[in-house]
Amino acid sequence: MSNLLEINNVVKRYGDYTALNNVSLQIPKGSVFGLLGPNGAGKTSLIRIINQITIPDSGSVFLDGEALAPHHVEYIGYLPEERGLYKSMKVGEQALYLAQLKGLSKAEAKKRLKYWFDKFDIGAWWGKKIEELSKGMAQKVQFIVTVLHQPKLLIFDEPFSGFDPINAQLIAKEILQLREEGATIIFSTHRMESVEEMCDYIALINKSNKILDGKLVDIKREFRTHTFQVGINTNNPLEVEHELKEKFTVTPSDFTTLNGGLRLNIKLKETHSPNDLLSFLTAKGEVHHFVELIPSANDIFIQAVNKNS
Repeated sequence: MSNLLEINNVVKRYGDYTALNNVSLQIPKGSVFGLLGPNGAGKTSLIRIINQITIPDSGSVFLDGEALAPHHVEYIGYLPEERGLYKSMKVGEQALYLAQLKGLSKAEAKKRLKYWFDKFDIGAWWGKKIEELSKGMAQKVQFIVTVLHQPKLLIFDEPFSGFDPINAQLIAKEILQLREEGATIIFSTHRMESVEEMCDYIALINKSNKILDGKLVDIKREFRTHTFQVGINTNNPLEVEHELKEKFTVTPSDFTTLNGGLRLNIKLKETHSPNDLLSFLTAKGEVHHFVELIPSANDIFIQAVNKNS
């Protein structure tokens, strides 16, 4: 898979403060790329550089093989965390205006806006002012304006802010559909459950430095602990637990089960395989729960940031 966006050794300083320190990223075409990090890590500075709001002090950015240039603005759609709609303008009037700024003719803009307004069932909002809408309603309008010109690269900064769970799921579905249609998406959020659901790749920035990046599934493998959550019904739970502790690293577990019995977290040693553990357990009783504890995006975020700090 080739890359739509390449960021090479980018440095950005504000006076004596370094916001980005030799950050390099490769964003594959047709992917959802999670740009993660604590507040103040440097994510917004990088997004502003991609959007050419600011320029790097050193380093380079390439979009689809070309050095980033002013005309590339039409290939990018940006939904900022701080929304930018004019509150006193009417929804339809403003959407048409912003669409034409992105290079669409008035006729084409109207056609595409009708499609999206019908899709979201918001046609009745056309004549309302933005200030008459709830935050979530205004968010839908901003989302439509962001994607309307069908850009190659979409940048969503906290896109679910202000949405209830149903509308957040609706927007998530639309973002994934845009990926299926060929868009490349940079997704910046603090909602790690959304990262799990949506991202193919992630990068984590902390204190101006990139501290990890890659395919999410590969990063999960890197952080795995070979620990299994086990539930077993046995006639001799204390004896079985004692025998397990002689072979493995064992701690109590508190997962929910309808079967009762012994509940444990069991970490394998390098000399053991999951089959070794499962064979031992099945010989001791009825195994009703056997799941590897895969590190979540939230676990990885916390571990990596704490280690880097």
